[in-house]
Amino acid sequence: MAVKLPLGFRVGGVTAGLKRSGRLDLGLVVGDEPLAWAMVSTENQVKAPCVHRNRSRLASRESVRALVVNSGNANCANGDAGAWDNEDFAGAAAAALHLPRVQDVLTASTGVIGKRLAMDRVRAGIPKLVAALGDDVEPFAQAILTTDLVTKVASASLPGGAEMIGIAKGSGMIHPRMATMFTFVLTDAAVPQERLRSAWRRVADRTFNQVTVDGDTSTNDMAIVLASGVRAVDEEAFEEALHTVASQLAQAIARDGEGATTLVSVRVTQARSDDDARRAARAVVGSSLVKSAVHGRDPNWGRILCAVGSTGVIADFGSLTITLQGHVVFQGESRPFDEAVVSQAMHADEVVIEVALGAGDGSGEAWGCDLSAEYVRINADYRT
Repeated sequence: MAVKLPLGFRVGGVTAGLKRSGRLDLGLVVGDEPLAWAMVSTENQVKAPCVHRNRSRLASRESVRALVVNSGNANCANGDAGAWDNEDFAGAAAAALHLPRVQDVLTASTGVIGKRLAMDRVRAGIPKLVAALGDDVEPFAQAILTTDLVTKVASASLPGGAEMIGIAKGSGMIHPRMATMFTFVLTDAAVPQERLRSAWRRVADRTFNQVTVDGDTSTNDMAIVLASGVRAVDEEAFEEALHTVASQLAQAIARDGEGATTLVSVRVTQARSDDDARRAARAVVGSSLVKSAVHGRDPNWGRILCAVGSTGVIADFGSLTITLQGHVVFQGESRPFDEAVVSQAMHADEVVIEVALGAGDGSGEAWGCDLSAEYVRINADYRT
């Protein structure tokens, strides 16, 4: 994978035997020096120990040195034993890296809920993982996947030479209020930790919280940015680059939705506020009826209109315009259009739905995918 690892980091991924497939399932990110960091995570009331533990580390406002990740097992809903396993996970990584404190290691787990993590395999795999550390992000990107069909990596270069890469996983159980995913952004930019955290929250609201595949929010979601602080940057340019990387990863997650054949991009403009626009865009992209219509290449604008109307953001119904794949299909009332032409235009890798509310200057985007029978098959067979 032709991306440049930012200065001050090493990454790696190995197979520890946590997945029945035998694929890579254990990943590690290590900073040469203490790392500034920020995190947003799931708002599901049921949270895995890795989320609880990382949140407590976030509240401490201390730097970290490493992040260890496993896939194939969420280590969630296992009671006190799961919490101890998670702490043991961090401790094993800290020991192998010769770090003085277990608190210097963040943890992340993803996979099946309700099964104990095979700690004997984890402990055996971590020394191999440390030995495999280097500058190739591909093994790490592979190690965090579950039902994903592809790895998801985005990068950006900043004025002055700073670099940024983002690595993500996510395919199913994807919905706003932290979409179900892992995202890890690494940068050698020097940004004060508090400013990093405020920027990350803003970016996450406009990107990761605008993705939906199936309406289900998971127990283990987290998006983390780690900064080694090697290169000075302009903070405005930094946040712009952070948004670019996060937006690319959000779209990659939507495009790789379970059973998906088409990326659905919804762009709402002329709203009373950006928040209204984002809310309307999420409603459209999250509608099962809209998603099914896209899968059938049916230009049924009524489903789009109903989804927008359900949010309460319409100020002037007569000014509302819906454009589907560049074709205006509604403008205060139904507009004549050639359904066969628009249907054919929907046979594309990306279907773009644009809604102009005619109410103000607010704008927002959301991303999702079509809903296919393959989604049902994947999730019906997920454990069996």
